[in-house]
Amino acid sequence: MDLKAIADTLVEACRAENETSLLENHYHPDAVSVEAADYSGMGRETKGLDGIKGKHAWWDANFEMHSSDVQGPFLHGDDRFAVIFEVDCTEKATGNRMPMKEVAIYHVADGKIVREEFFGTG
Repeated sequence: MDLKAIADTLVEACRAENETSLLENHYHPDAVSVEAADYSGMGRETKGLDGIKGKHAWWDANFEMHSSDVQGPFLHGDDRFAVIFEVDCTEKATGNRMPMKEVAIYHVADGKIVREEFFGTG
């Protein structure tokens, strides 16, 4: 799968709030995910597909999504693309509702996402 196909598929899945469905087929088993900060208490960097699945499970267990907007993909060369995410969510434990905005950079090699990096607004 080429870069544009991977990027388009990821963006479509995120818009449908079904991004976990592509983890098996679109991510390399040793992929790395890097957050802007240690939001979960598990560190900024997660290695491996099982760890990335765990991040998604943590998010789903701890946040209620009210709305989201996904912009992109924005292609860069033949090995990277960016996506802008805007989310309105509530942290279940505290009831605090918060808007979030982040840019994600995805690195692709051999037809799989090998690294994702998230840049947040704070």
